[in-house]
Amino acid sequence: MELLGDITPDRPLLVLAVKEEAQFFDTSLPVLLTGMGKVNAATALATVLARGPRPSGVVNLGTAGALRPEWTGTHVVGTVLQHDLDGELLATLTGETYGAPIALPDGGDVVLATGDAFISDEAARARLAVRAPLVDMEGYALAAAAERAGVPLRIVKHVSDEAGDGADRTWRDSVAACSRELADWAAAHVPGYRA
Repeated sequence: MELLGDITPDRPLLVLAVKEEAQFFDTSLPVLLTGMGKVNAATALATVLARGPRPSGVVNLGTAGALRPEWTGTHVVGTVLQHDLDGELLATLTGETYGAPIALPDGGDVVLATGDAFISDEAARARLAVRAPLVDMEGYALAAAAERAGVPLRIVKHVSDEAGDGADRTWRDSVAACSRELADWAAAHVPGYRA
């Protein structure tokens, strides 16, 4: 976890997983680098929100794999779900619902599936494509932490790979271009973003 800048109540907090995704972000806004995966994302955001001050909102910007053909570009996420938690089974065991999908207030109809596995094979891609067009490793955890803290969250993802065979190589090759696209999106859509 690395926090760049100071969080203040009048400005949003930008949250990205790793420095590669943030390499073209040149802004006076605070930037939180959480590390990859759900645990890193949730604990990093929960830590900075708990110690205060709280930002006016959180904007998660990052890369995502495309689970369906022809999904490219930048997308604002409307719903995020966990693909690696069997909530239905847990409900039959405990009678409690765990890990229900989270709807985001400013999102559209794009669904993002989050899990701790980097999806880079065709079988996993096909299985997940039934539930969502995009996949990442942090979105759901950030949404859960922000929701519990009562802080508004927006998730914006740029497609870096096709989440199939060779996605790990594609991500490495495309992450710089994705960072530039995400920084441009933030400059156009996030209040207070300026170099």
